[in-house]
Amino acid sequence: MLRITQAVEIPEDELAFTTSRSGGPGGQNVNKLNTRVTLLFDLAGSPSLTAGQKRRISARLATRINRNGVLRVVSQRHRSQSANRGAAVERFVELLQSALARRKRRIRTKPTAASKRRRLEGKKLRSRIKKERAWRPGGDD
Repeated sequence: MLRITQAVEIPEDELAFTTSRSGGPGGQNVNKLNTRVTLLFDLAGSPSLTAGQKRRISARLATRINRNGVLRVVSQRHRSQSANRGAAVERFVELLQSALARRKRRIRTKPTAASKRRRLEGKKLRSRIKKERAWRPGGDD
C-alpha cells in the first residue's frame, strides 16, 4: 500500500509499470537494457479514490493524464531499472500529495495608511520632476 495522505492509500497492484530504452547516462546499458520506467495509474478506474479526489487530481495533473484517464509518470534518471522504478513511485506519491493538498484561501487585506501616503508622495515627486523637464517658451535655453 502506498500512503498518499492520512486518508488516502493506494494498493500497489493498481499501478502498472512498463520499461523501455533510456537516454542519458549508463554506457552500454543505454544500448542494451530497458532502464527507463513508466508508471501508469488508471485514475478513472481506481476504486481507492473518491469522485471528488479524482476530479481534483485530474484538474491539477491534466497534462500527465491521457484521454482514457491514465496518469503517466516516467523516470530515467538512474542507471538501473529498480532505481528508476523507485524514483517513479516516489514522484507519483509526491504528485498525488500536491494535487490533493487543499490550498489556503487568500485573505484580502487593505493597504495601510502609510503605504497609501508613500504611493501618493511618489506620484507627486514624479509629477514634479516631469513638470520641471517640460520646455517653456522664453525659458533658459
